[in-house]
Amino acid sequence: MISLKNVLFINAVSSGATGIGLVVLAETVAGLFGTTATGAVMGVGIFLVVFAAGVLNEALQRATRIANVYIIIALDILWVIGSIAIVLPQLFNLSAIGYIAITAVALWVAAMAYLQVKGVKQIAAV
Repeated sequence: MISLKNVLFINAVSSGATGIGLVVLAETVAGLFGTTATGAVMGVGIFLVVFAAGVLNEALQRATRIANVYIIIALDILWVIGSIAIVLPQLFNLSAIGYIAITAVALWVAAMAYLQVKGVKQIAAV
């Protein structure tokens, strides 16, 4: 079983890398998504970098602060809900690649949330 700290670290690295990619490649990503809204792409990227910093901070703590992990889990779940709210009604008239990318990321984030919940339960059982 992967430890909660490792899951948090993976979440931080994947979120941070995605965020940096969205900021640096905003125009390219917007083009792939079939939109000209580079500001929105950059905004999501900046949010992810800030989120990743918070998750990394928690992953590096000596003692896991369960309340903080629950906040991270809640944010991950909100990300998945927001993604579903975009993909199902096909908001923003994005390209197929855009909707597929949003879905893929939502599945990854859902996996992170699931593994974090599992990690919290493992700690609580000890």
